[in-house]
Amino acid sequence: MNSRFDVVIVGGAATGSSLAYFLSASASFNGSILVIEKDASYQKCATALSAASIRHQFSTPENIQLSQFGTEFLRHFGDTLAVDGDRPDVGFQEKGYLFLSTPGGEAVMRENNALQRSLGANIVLKTPAQLQTAWPWLNVDDLALGSYGVTGEGWLDAYGMMRAFRRKAIAQGVTYIEDEVVAINKNDRTVTGVTLRSGRDITCGTLVNAAGTGAAALSAQVGVVLPQESRKRCVFYFTCPEKIADCPMVIDPTGAYFHPEGEGFIGGIQPPPEQDPECFDYDVQHELFDELLWPILAARVPAFEALRCEHAWAGHYDYNTFDQNVILGYHPAVENMVYANGFSGHGMQQSPAVGRGLAELIEFGTYRSLDLSRMSWERVLNNQPIVEQNVW
Repeated sequence: MNSRFDVVIVGGAATGSSLAYFLSASASFNGSILVIEKDASYQKCATALSAASIRHQFSTPENIQLSQFGTEFLRHFGDTLAVDGDRPDVGFQEKGYLFLSTPGGEAVMRENNALQRSLGANIVLKTPAQLQTAWPWLNVDDLALGSYGVTGEGWLDAYGMMRAFRRKAIAQGVTYIEDEVVAINKNDRTVTGVTLRSGRDITCGTLVNAAGTGAAALSAQVGVVLPQESRKRCVFYFTCPEKIADCPMVIDPTGAYFHPEGEGFIGGIQPPPEQDPECFDYDVQHELFDELLWPILAARVPAFEALRCEHAWAGHYDYNTFDQNVILGYHPAVENMVYANGFSGHGMQQSPAVGRGLAELIEFGTYRSLDLSRMSWERVLNNQPIVEQNVW
């Protein structure tokens, strides 16, 4: 294997592999690309353990547009990422998100909807009566409004998506290795390369931090404090004896969510702040289901009173503690290190657009397709957070 690459990407999950694909697919980019992934099985990565969904219902233009590109990419996924005639299928279920609002959140939901629709998102608002007609199994007694994605939103096989990016990137000449960066080598403001756990030294022209929950530790090696923590999120799979027809991804006003999966459903909820410290273990918080999630689900869907939790798993968000939005691009203290961190649960759905954007930034020095400059380090360094009202 070469000891020098033009671009070295640390982290080969959805974002890292999307970037590797887009950069290697560029007809005008002739550089060499290396992806370093510490676990080639990807069993513990956020992508594989997520709820694997995509939505356009954000309150920030960039977040809406990032996911809109993701949807279009998914619609042509098999053709775009085919290798030797083998077309990957991620089973995109375009069945919509349904955000529910009590009277206190109605004004914000209407404001968000106006922005979403101005950017071309196919999102409609529904009154409680309309909600009841469309989904008769739903309890609407405390609701003032619902916001439903008619097209463009849904869920998919995130692991399959990541593997397809990786496979296509390799077919286009990208090198992947299973190893771990233990040191970043630096000369003044320039990264010169990395040292791997195997003892190998790699020199590079550009280093990309796409290391997920390991990104803050990686950034610390160049003296940059990344405002990111690893936060555990549990996903519960449950079944219900009663049929729940035409179910979208439902987001309760409490933040609890659920959507169909196989013969049952998956669901979850963010833990209360006092139960949500930085965490790196994979122990399932079963009490979260019993004490918090189940009562909410049963109140929203009476049939869920009889649900049965079959199994559960835990994964992690690379949680941006500053404003819960992704941090993209270069830091002024390190001239050739690119960041793609702090997705806060939105990484899988934003990975196609982020991969395309960073490929443009690395090759051309600027964004060409979608201006993502507002997601840069500048807002963090100037203490100007982006307020995303639909973080969820």
